[in-house]
Amino acid sequence: MTSLTAKYYDLEPHHHPEGASTGLGFWIYLMSDCLMFAVLFAVYGVLGNSYAAGPGPKDLFDLELVAINTGLLLFSSITFGFAMLAAQKGNKAGTLRWLWVTLGFGLAFLAVELYEFHHLIELGAGPWRSAFLSSFFALVGTHGLHVAFGSLWLIVLAVQIAQKGLIPANLRRMTCLSMFWHFLDVVWIGVFTFVYLIKMI
Repeated sequence: MTSLTAKYYDLEPHHHPEGASTGLGFWIYLMSDCLMFAVLFAVYGVLGNSYAAGPGPKDLFDLELVAINTGLLLFSSITFGFAMLAAQKGNKAGTLRWLWVTLGFGLAFLAVELYEFHHLIELGAGPWRSAFLSSFFALVGTHGLHVAFGSLWLIVLAVQIAQKGLIPANLRRMTCLSMFWHFLDVVWIGVFTFVYLIKMI
């Protein structure tokens, strides 16, 4: 190790190594999530036409409702982007405001999804009805659980920022949550296209 490098680590003994390891670890986690969703998409692709003489997508899905839900999640990614911009400017109040708006969109998305699940089950189209519905609930439900986890993470982060401000650790946490939230957006676009849109054509 050169004297210049040693001097750098003496000045910042924790920040750089911790940030690098956190970023690497989080990317590994996202890649593992990609593999999990890839498997769920593959399962749906194989079982998506196995209706067991029961209802199919055209009998069950409300495309307008799903489009509204898609818009809610897309807008939540935009508002999270505004939160990141405010954080980069050191605007604590603006960061918190946009984080709470993002949370509102996320919770609205979950509410619509729960309504859809409840409606399907009331129609007798629960995950036990056919392989198609089992794979549908597994894929869409797993994504919904991720949004619920992301919403909880967002609440915890907002409380941390409110208490300690935009310190480097909180900015790093915001960056990780931002990647996670946008990842869920990309996955949902795949769900909307592959699960809903194509099946309704």
